[in-house]
Amino acid sequence: MQYVSTRGSAPALDFEGVTLAGLASDGGLYVPAEWPRFSADDIRDMRGLGYPDLAARVMAPFVAGSLTEDELLALCHKVYGDFGHAAVTPLVQLDQQHWLLELFHGPTLAFKDVALQLLGRLFETFLARRDERLTIVGATSGDTGSAAIQAVAGLERVEIFMLHPKGRVSDVQRRQMTTVRAPNVHNLAIEGSFDDAQAHVKRMFTDGDVIHTLNLGAVNSINWARLMAQVVYYFASALQLGAPERTVAYSVPTGNFGDVFAGYVAAKMGLPIERLIVATNINDILHRALSVGDYSAGGVTPTITPSMDIQVSSNFERLLFDAGGRDGAAMAEQMRAFEASKAMQLTNAQAEGASALFTSARADQVETARALQWAWRHAGQVIDPHTGVGLHAARALAADGTVPAGVPLVTLATAHPAKFPDAVERAVGMRPALPARVGDLFGREESFVEIAGDYAATRDYVLGNAGNA
Repeated sequence: MQYVSTRGSAPALDFEGVTLAGLASDGGLYVPAEWPRFSADDIRDMRGLGYPDLAARVMAPFVAGSLTEDELLALCHKVYGDFGHAAVTPLVQLDQQHWLLELFHGPTLAFKDVALQLLGRLFETFLARRDERLTIVGATSGDTGSAAIQAVAGLERVEIFMLHPKGRVSDVQRRQMTTVRAPNVHNLAIEGSFDDAQAHVKRMFTDGDVIHTLNLGAVNSINWARLMAQVVYYFASALQLGAPERTVAYSVPTGNFGDVFAGYVAAKMGLPIERLIVATNINDILHRALSVGDYSAGGVTPTITPSMDIQVSSNFERLLFDAGGRDGAAMAEQMRAFEASKAMQLTNAQAEGASALFTSARADQVETARALQWAWRHAGQVIDPHTGVGLHAARALAADGTVPAGVPLVTLATAHPAKFPDAVERAVGMRPALPARVGDLFGREESFVEIAGDYAATRDYVLGNAGNA
């Protein structure tokens, strides 16, 4: 399997290459040169497989040439054998049409674990093969950081620098990062928003002083391997709900667009998906882009769903590239203009290509709280606010007929409610407890460094501290 950059001028790489590279050298994101496709019989044959075996089956085409089927299967059993639920990503029914897909049974209680636990193992495998070291620089709006740190803490060949926006992640999210005491882990709290942190990370991958000094890697969803692993739970849930004979719709709480793009990939691979609902909070650039074609960034408004407080969604570029005809040169020019002006209109091809599968909805904080209350009162389920955004969108678009009544509608439950106890308690009157396996979180000592919000401060800190573990 070969991978190409969305911006057209970076060299094509194999799976091992894109996993270690993260961002393409031309600033683009890697996607498969062509989408592998399963037949209905292929999908039918996946029924009854346990999650590790299903994961290996779904991901096999993407790793061809870099891992054997046996190597991939062994990695999947190592990774998914440690989750807090035997099903790894269990389905929970809310009513006749609505379901939750629980993605928070990994070590850091968020959906990022499903992919990042695998990514850590892939790094270990490929770096040992090459006898190399890797410096990971990442940005987090809350959950990616802790999942990435958990995945690589203590690895000999990997060092990680994780940026989070100071004061804009929950106490649980922050502590899950800053209480991991390993010599290869560096936590940086920067002044500004997640978009600022993400921009610093992306800039480092094209900064000659950095890339000629360090072997950089990425754990954000700009890394293709992360997206690949997220495709699996779409197959797992759809199979349980009747695929391939029955279509399924999904509502996905969306910030950086990686989780919902994994659903798009699943559809490209042949999974019968009726609709993908992009559910945003009031930082609604993606809702505007998909509904009226206006991808224009504004200021970031802090909300009770901090992981979605984003204006620039990196993975959206992958959709624009694929839906718009895979013209790398045109994509590069479009993104250069956006990076200069922070405003973009989707082309007709991009808008039409996206609308074939995607729709979107926006939830304000009152609507989000009401979704939490509905889940608790009508189904006995305590959900986190991000999942609440997804559930609000799912119920709204089922009610207006966008998703037909006979189609199962799955909301991705992206985080454990105990990660956001204050918001959950305000909505439903009950404070969710942390699972026993992380119950001592608030008794652990924190360690992090506060730095200014400008790029130079980030670059200088990383260059000054890398290799000192």
